[in-house]
Amino acid sequence: MRGRPLLFTDYASEMALVPTWTKRVMLMLLAVLLVLIPLQIIPGLSFLGDSDWMRILSEVLIFAVGALGLHILSGLTGQVSLGHAFFMGVGAYTAAVLGGEVGKATLGFGLPMWIWLPAAGIVAALVGALVAPTAVRVRGIYLAIVTVGLVFIGEWLWRNLVDVTGGSQSGRKFPALDLRVWKEEQPLVSFSTDGPWFGIELSSEAKTYFFLLLLVAVFALVTKNVQRTRTGRSFMAIRDRDVAAEVMGVPEARSKAMSFALSSFYAGVAGALLGAFVSRLIPESFNLFLSVQFLAILLVGGLGTITGTLLGAVFVVTLPRLVQDFSGFLADTAETGSGIASTVANVFVSTGPDDLGIISTAAGNSPGLNVSQFNLVLYGVLLIVFLIFEPLGLYGIWMRVRNYWKGWPFTY
Repeated sequence: MRGRPLLFTDYASEMALVPTWTKRVMLMLLAVLLVLIPLQIIPGLSFLGDSDWMRILSEVLIFAVGALGLHILSGLTGQVSLGHAFFMGVGAYTAAVLGGEVGKATLGFGLPMWIWLPAAGIVAALVGALVAPTAVRVRGIYLAIVTVGLVFIGEWLWRNLVDVTGGSQSGRKFPALDLRVWKEEQPLVSFSTDGPWFGIELSSEAKTYFFLLLLVAVFALVTKNVQRTRTGRSFMAIRDRDVAAEVMGVPEARSKAMSFALSSFYAGVAGALLGAFVSRLIPESFNLFLSVQFLAILLVGGLGTITGTLLGAVFVVTLPRLVQDFSGFLADTAETGSGIASTVANVFVSTGPDDLGIISTAAGNSPGLNVSQFNLVLYGVLLIVFLIFEPLGLYGIWMRVRNYWKGWPFTY
């Protein structure tokens, strides 16, 4: 209603995917922005179209798919899971076996992407459905410990199933992101090679980015629709108060198992995409830290919201690159700068074996943490800070800013 954008006169309007004109306009602008990024025509953001940043943004999109799955399990259903990496491994190696080259040292059937990509999610969902009856019998910290056990079991399996994974030393090659009708030599659509696409010359990184962007849009739309269904409302009822939900007729065990399987499907697809994107992975890639990264995405972005999940994926995946660039800037300032700027930079970075600092940017051994170690510490600090000071994460910060300006000048 004009002048009263949050006044809904029927249930269908309130439950619409994009209920207000402000959200519709912002969504359209965001879509246009995301599409134009690889074309490098946006002033001030043209650097995002470079090949290295294209790969980072593609990784963001892959992690967004997996994070949307964990959002269903933890954000909607309220189940704490640290086993997301296990299901990503299941999906990745399902895709590797079905889509891998025939006649190599590792098992492969050479099937096209339209088979191995959905199959990766389906097999992971079936494994999740098998694990769910055991996992849903516990809750809270006990469920977290059970799912951590899955990661450890997965690491042992991936190391020992050498015919499937290639072993710990070299891993195995994953199928490329090429769309074929069957097993023909020339793919129908190749996302892994440079060339023209709809009359525009695009790099392989840009093609992969567009393909993954389309997948994220589809998965986000499906996730949003799940929230609006009877099943999604049962998930949220269990999250808010599982005993009360069961008393009101919600089948708790079945709903939790369904949530577990659906979350595993997303994880399997994300694992297959990650393997195809990186091209070669060792079994140890699907470890506990990968699960912690997805948990950090939800907590930093905003637990229980799709917008927060996507914001968290952008923040967590781009953080290492931002830390690396900022560390390089501080190192240059420490070596070539002067005055207060150089003094402050020297406190934070270590550029040699005799230089004390928090982050080490030297090639050899030097005091301080390297960028990878500093990222691990930073993840822990961010989780603590957001849990204590902003439980709703980046989405909560956005809500505060939005509500401040919506109520202006009465912002108290």
